[in-house]
Amino acid sequence: MCGIWALFGSDDCLSVQCLSAMKIAHRGPDAFRFENVNGYTNCCFGFHRLAVVDQLFGMQPIRVKKYPYLWLCYNGEIYNHKKVNKTKPEVTLWMFLSLDSGFCHCCLLIGIIYFFFLRFYLFIREREHERWEGLVNLKHSTTPFLKVEPFLPGHYEVLDLKPNGKVASVEMVKYHHCREEPLHALYDNVEKLFPGFEIETVKNNLRILFDNAIKKRLMTDRRIGCLLSGGLDSSLVAATLLKQLKEAHVQYPLQTFAIGMEDSTDLLAARKVANHIGSEHHEVLFNSEEGIQVLDEVIFSLETYDITTVRASVGMYLVSKYIRKNTDSVVIFSGEGSDELTQGYIYFHKAPSPEKAEEESERLLKELYLFDVLRADRTTAAHGLELRVPFLDHRFSSYYLSLPPDMRIPKNGIEKHLLRETFEDSNLIPKDILWRPKEAFSDGITSVKNSWFRILQDYIEHQVDDAMMAAAAQKFPFNTPKTKEGYYYRQIFERHYPGRADWLTHYWMPRWINATDPSARTLAHYKAAAKA
Repeated sequence: MCGIWALFGSDDCLSVQCLSAMKIAHRGPDAFRFENVNGYTNCCFGFHRLAVVDQLFGMQPIRVKKYPYLWLCYNGEIYNHKKVNKTKPEVTLWMFLSLDSGFCHCCLLIGIIYFFFLRFYLFIREREHERWEGLVNLKHSTTPFLKVEPFLPGHYEVLDLKPNGKVASVEMVKYHHCREEPLHALYDNVEKLFPGFEIETVKNNLRILFDNAIKKRLMTDRRIGCLLSGGLDSSLVAATLLKQLKEAHVQYPLQTFAIGMEDSTDLLAARKVANHIGSEHHEVLFNSEEGIQVLDEVIFSLETYDITTVRASVGMYLVSKYIRKNTDSVVIFSGEGSDELTQGYIYFHKAPSPEKAEEESERLLKELYLFDVLRADRTTAAHGLELRVPFLDHRFSSYYLSLPPDMRIPKNGIEKHLLRETFEDSNLIPKDILWRPKEAFSDGITSVKNSWFRILQDYIEHQVDDAMMAAAAQKFPFNTPKTKEGYYYRQIFERHYPGRADWLTHYWMPRWINATDPSARTLAHYKAAAKA
């Protein structure tokens, strides 16, 4: 996924500022360009390109000759752009022009998920949080300490560009909620859904929407691959993806990728799925030393110190590194978002009511940019890969959230029961994989006997002493770490991003239970399921 940024009203040397800002080349390793905005010597757009579609004509920033004062720096996917015979950026520009032709000078900066915004001065786009490394060397003559603020998902901001090149906020607008069906749903070429909430009707609708969520994401000029942990979600994505690639007569085999240590439960399950669907499967092995050695790189890429996010990111970071170095797969599918959407975490078994489970599911979806999607996006983008997540398709997710709360909760001791039941008769994946109990990615990369979080804790025990923990509240008054593992990650984070601890509002932890660790393997339900 490309890296885009814009700088307005620079008081210092613009070229130096631009070069300082261009620290996000990993997002767009194929090409880069930055250009001045017309008439402003202290304003410019910058673009680091990952050439996924239209490698010859897709470079940005772009303008339309008829409207020389309209600039676009854009990142995202217009999956049906070929149907209107335009490039993706051109489609975006012409959609904007169709809304209002009365503008005089306009700059559009569009990112698909999340920004950091340096108010009235600079904004640089990345998919979840914006990279602080892209801002750290910037200077401003009137502001000794630059305030970096998060720009929340589902919003857009209109800015007024002043004659001196400065910008001022006009309005902030919330345009989307995860429950809402997108406006474009009326125009989607998707099979008509069946009305009502009878179980067979619901399952038919879910299969239609899931197929379409993957089908429209096939749009790319680069090779497609898929992360495969052997869990329910990634297995359904891989199996459906391979089926649709065959139907589309794609000439190359689907490459699937699994990572783990020896005796990893995920490696065994992923191997079984790959054999069942017939993918070109790659297994990436790593040991505890290799995992520990990349913690610094991982936390730097993530820009978070959340414990479970860091744990799970190590495997994803290493498998992404392998994909970039050893294959030509660039567009990578994964099963991210399903746990939040379909109530897949084990602690949902303890939800007090279907309504409380529904509330928790929506809360998790709203916080994806802080945790799971942050992890998935940052670890893949660090190695120049583009991630696609069909479970978070607008139409699929809005329909799933519209179902009655009691239809979505765990049943018969099994989480994601509705999703599993939906594909029961499809033969897409082996039955024991379809009904495989939840295994967190950070746990599944190791054996049950020696969990990854135990390996990390054993190592960190010798890196953080009791005296350091006793003074933790004084050293880190915000989000004070309660464990040595949390302290260790926080130290690394502060070294790279001093004073930015408030980027993480809270740690990810299970609800409704007295959990002292975010790992599912510490929960009683997991242990009972493992014995069964």
